[in-house]
Amino acid sequence: MWSAEHAAKVASEYLSGLGRRWEHVRTVGRLADELAAVGAISADVAAAAWLHDLGYAEELSTTGLHALDGAAFLADEGAPTGVVGLVAHHTGAVFEAEERGLTRELANMPPAEPSELDVLTLLDLVTAPDGSLTDPETRIAEILSRYPTSSPVHRSVSRACTRLLASAARAREQLGLPDEWPVGAA
Repeated sequence: MWSAEHAAKVASEYLSGLGRRWEHVRTVGRLADELAAVGAISADVAAAAWLHDLGYAEELSTTGLHALDGAAFLADEGAPTGVVGLVAHHTGAVFEAEERGLTRELANMPPAEPSELDVLTLLDLVTAPDGSLTDPETRIAEILSRYPTSSPVHRSVSRACTRLLASAARAREQLGLPDEWPVGAA
């Protein structure tokens, strides 16, 4: 039931009205679909790619930490623990949980398999908010420019930057992707 196709439908149901956020999610999902089609990533990563920003849906947002809110919804809906863990912990969520005082709540979510989390982080960091393709360094700079320094997002991404870039690099190596990937991929 929680195939990438099903995940895309759930994501569309909750996020398609969110403009740029939906464009970002669609590109992340499509990139994952391309990698899954050649057997490069697991079904859990492909589904999580579509669902990673689900917690931005207004009706699902309860804590303000989108990764946690999306994962909590997915857990309640019976999504596989691998998908729930990936959504909960994607793209440095542990740092934002610390900033928001939600460390315990995040720790109650299933863990994510590290190499799969690296892949999801790469997919997230090569996709700009409008769905265009970018590179992890530019994406991180864009996030930091979008949020004021007082924001928990800005503070957490500033703290996580080195780890996020290392995560993306590990995923590229694991998947055998060139540094310029995904230019032209989507």
